Amino acid sequence: MIITLVAAVGRNGVIGRDGGLPWEPTGDLVHFKRVTMGHTLLMGRRTYESIGRPLPGRTTVVVTRRPDWHVEGVRVARSLGEAFSLVDGEHAFVVGGGEVYARTMQVADRLLVTEVDQAPEGDTFFPAIDPTVWHERDRESYEGFDIVTYERC
Repeated sequence: MIITLVAAVGRNGVIGRDGGLPWEPTGDLVHFKRVTMGHTLLMGRRTYESIGRPLPGRTTVVVTRRPDWHVEGVRVARSLGEAFSLVDGEHAFVVGGGEVYARTMQVADRLLVTEVDQAPEGDTFFPAIDPTVWHERDRESYEGFDIVTYERC
């Protein structure tokens, strides 16, 4: 299985504030949809609740410790190991939140990071990208953000 972490990250590592994005959408959502369509999205419960619904054309797997939590059309896992066992196909895209990113970074094969040219206040952060572990393979620049692909060294 190929595991890719997908995140939009401010210059200061911030990815969220008060359960939402700390900036207006950057335009990278078209890229996100194109890359993840037909694959599995793996996320924590709070990330799912901030989205509010399963995204069309993708399998949604939510990791939660809440034993009674369930949503129609969503696969629910109580651990990351169980979550990965629920993935359809060869690709899993981890899409948040901060705790899920931190716990999956050590097993990820690739990072797809939208580097947002802002440093907003926030309460959720993306783990540091260690250059001894990750190398930049590709960078696409846009106004206000770059989409960067990192691969494990």
